[in-house]
Amino acid sequence: MATHRFQPTHYHTTLGPHAPVLRAAPGDTVITTCVDARGFDQHDQRVTAPGNPMTGPFFVEGAEPGDTLVVRLERLTPNRRRGWSGVLLAPNVLEPEHVPELARSGDFSARWNWAVDAEAGTARLDHPASPLHGFELALDPMLGCFGVAPEGGQAISTATSGPHGGNMDYRGFRAGVTVYLPVFEPGALFFLGDGHALQGDGEIAGTGIEISMDVQFSLELIKGQRIFWPRGEDEEFIFTAGNARPLDQCVQHATSEMLRWLETGYGIEPQHASLLMGQCVRYDLGNVFDPAYTMVCKMPKKLLGRLSR
Repeated sequence: MATHRFQPTHYHTTLGPHAPVLRAAPGDTVITTCVDARGFDQHDQRVTAPGNPMTGPFFVEGAEPGDTLVVRLERLTPNRRRGWSGVLLAPNVLEPEHVPELARSGDFSARWNWAVDAEAGTARLDHPASPLHGFELALDPMLGCFGVAPEGGQAISTATSGPHGGNMDYRGFRAGVTVYLPVFEPGALFFLGDGHALQGDGEIAGTGIEISMDVQFSLELIKGQRIFWPRGEDEEFIFTAGNARPLDQCVQHATSEMLRWLETGYGIEPQHASLLMGQCVRYDLGNVFDPAYTMVCKMPKKLLGRLSR
């Protein structure tokens, strides 16, 4: 097991079969950085074009199509003092007749700054013209966009998401979470970026508090296990992420992936897994702003632990 320190010199706005920037083995740890969604780095300098630029890809030795890549998000730390966010809610999350009224109150393209203090764990609105100037919120850092190279040699924009991951903007992808991704290309080719110091469910203003980050993650590989959609787990839940539009389709993907996980991972027959899901499942909203929406299906680990006993 090795620890790799990697400082990126270029970035990608697609997830695809790009040349790897580093090769790592299962069990290795990677310490790196990512720029914000507009391409600004830890020095608050624009170093690449905007559009959720990704650090990577990282080639994982031994990863082959049909395997599962395991990524443990160990540390996500904002690494500069300025973050920024959208101001107005996105039109697609409002009643259509409400949109013109909201437009009269401001500019949909406006971006306001936040003073971010990673040590204190706070973000404070830095916009003197607003009555909320100085209003303080607690940080909850997360990655908005990450994933592997998609199936079939595709290069898919970081504006959207799919079975490979991508721009899911789920606030549950925070430090301490283990993520499982299907492998479609040799080496998996793992990318990450789009750091948020904080974001509400759905990314309904089109952004979180966007910021560059220091990131530490470790890699493992499950050989011969095929999954269809991203999975994850934290201390309380296992969860699955479905990415699609319309919303009912991403609900279907997330729910089917959870049913498969309970069947193959926990040995629960479909009828019994369905029974438990019907009463115990929880859903979280990921992105409802971008071309593909994200829905997350969650099952309590405490419940699953009772079944195993």
